[in-house]
Amino acid sequence: MTSISSTVVTESIRGIEPPNEIWRTRARARLETLTKPLGSLGRLEDLAAQLVAIRHEHLALPLNKAVYVFAADHGITAEGVSAYPSAVTHQMVLNFLAGGAAVNALARLHGVALHVVDVGVDADFNNIEGLLHHKVSNGTKNMLRDAAMTDEELSRALLVGAQLADEAAVAGRTVLAVGEMGIGNTTAASAITCAITGSAESLATGRGTGLDDAAHARKIAIVEAILKRHFANHTSPHPLEVLRCVGGLEIAAMTGMILAAARNRVAIIADGFISTAAAAVAVALEPKVGGYLIAGHRSEEPGHRLLLDYLKLAPILNLEMRLGEGSGAVLAMSIIKSAIGLYSEMATFTSASISGASL
Repeated sequence: MTSISSTVVTESIRGIEPPNEIWRTRARARLETLTKPLGSLGRLEDLAAQLVAIRHEHLALPLNKAVYVFAADHGITAEGVSAYPSAVTHQMVLNFLAGGAAVNALARLHGVALHVVDVGVDADFNNIEGLLHHKVSNGTKNMLRDAAMTDEELSRALLVGAQLADEAAVAGRTVLAVGEMGIGNTTAASAITCAITGSAESLATGRGTGLDDAAHARKIAIVEAILKRHFANHTSPHPLEVLRCVGGLEIAAMTGMILAAARNRVAIIADGFISTAAAAVAVALEPKVGGYLIAGHRSEEPGHRLLLDYLKLAPILNLEMRLGEGSGAVLAMSIIKSAIGLYSEMATFTSASISGASL
């Protein structure tokens, strides 16, 4: 019997094609005519060509940019895997809505529309304005004891992200960033990393919000126990089972957004460890999604490097950040904007009456 979540994914990935190589070639040809030595703008040229290939058009400024911060709680916090109490998820959502978080400041600075989504916070927001109300449940179950979600919950969370991506495409967004807030979600991301990439728990599990040595060792042991409980008899578990058993509602929603964004030919910037775990699940479900992904930065969480290697992504920035919220992805949007500005606004050798290279 086909699961509900499988049906949701089938609909989300229908029609996804890799970025268009004809348009990438056209972009490269234009870049070679600009008043600079060939390839001298390095990765900025790669980024511009990737976006042109994704959008099937010669892009110009302004880019229509948005970041979605998905918030949810995690039952695994009952095991003491975080230095902060789970109530901080609720409190930080209120901080986002008040405009006081790092991602708020960066979004304002770089002209990025910010959307905060309650997909599973263990609190009642009483229809507060400014929040996108899409709560599936009041957090996940404790994945050390049970599967984190039912298939129905997983399906609903995937649909939240997919529907928001569809709405963003209709609104003309060209670049989306995915971020998150959820105390305990580095444990979920560590378990996903191990299940998807086959990495050892000790390599994929970091200190999260700042655990000391003893708490860090306990967190590693908990991740080992989680994986043994759910996947002891599966060397390569299905990505949806990984998400259902050890994921978070916000991670599932980001996965849904990434899949639907690719279907709509919208570029996706992954932020740090947790959002890249969602990207890894999305690519495991549909490898063609990989061409739509951009890594905003490299987090200090050790599991993030494993995921970037798995996805074959080179991060734009490496600033020793580990905040989440979409902060690194929004910061990277300034680089992407610069890439498109150079691509569209630089003079060509012909238009500037400058001699090209003779060799």
